[in-house]
Amino acid sequence: MSAERVIEISSLNKSFGDFRVLTNVDLSVSLGERIVICGPSGSGKSTLIRCVNGLEQFDSGHILVDGISLEEPGGVDRVRSEVGMVFQQFNLFPHLSVLDNLTLGPMKARGLSRTDAEALAMEYLERVRIPEQARKRPRELSGGQQQRVAIARSLCMKPKIMLFDEPTSALDPEMISEVLDVMVELAQEGMTMLVVTHEMGFARKVADRMVFMDGGEIVETGTPSAVFEAPKSERFRAFLDKILQH
Repeated sequence: MSAERVIEISSLNKSFGDFRVLTNVDLSVSLGERIVICGPSGSGKSTLIRCVNGLEQFDSGHILVDGISLEEPGGVDRVRSEVGMVFQQFNLFPHLSVLDNLTLGPMKARGLSRTDAEALAMEYLERVRIPEQARKRPRELSGGQQQRVAIARSLCMKPKIMLFDEPTSALDPEMISEVLDVMVELAQEGMTMLVVTHEMGFARKVADRMVFMDGGEIVETGTPSAVFEAPKSERFRAFLDKILQH
């Protein structure tokens, strides 16, 4: 892990109407760091990472991604070229083949030829272990396979940072491990990752740091070993007790 800071979030505030979603959130992420963000529903964790690549506008505060401010002209587009994101839902184009879903971005945004884009797509389908699905439509795949396609699609854009917003929450239990296995491999290869998840086994295995959010605030941060063995806040202790019972 490098000392280079690739994400700097300072004094971030966000409301939906009268509901305060984020309150004075500060978070720094170093190059190669893997951070797991957890917390109860409505705690602001998904909103936080959606602010990082401009999917949500924030009310006040600052976000720098790889030295680029989201507030500067063209900042959002520049940040999105550095950041990949995987959602709960797979967001694949249903009328396109898997291969076409993967080649669309590199051809349009990076100017790759179809031949080069297809070679890149096949490389990443190999990496997520489903190259044989390249010619199929998303509806012909399982949920776990579709999520792996979504990860491969993000990787085709050569991101410096990957954001995951509860990537396994829409999957059947038997499909969760196949997606987590791919994410573990990415982590082991040094990808900078922010992962919103309740998968505590994954957090123990790959996280450099855990961030617990509640009520729109970061309540506690620490290494997995520290927070699992001795959470400092009662709110985090109660959350872990509930999650680890399932």
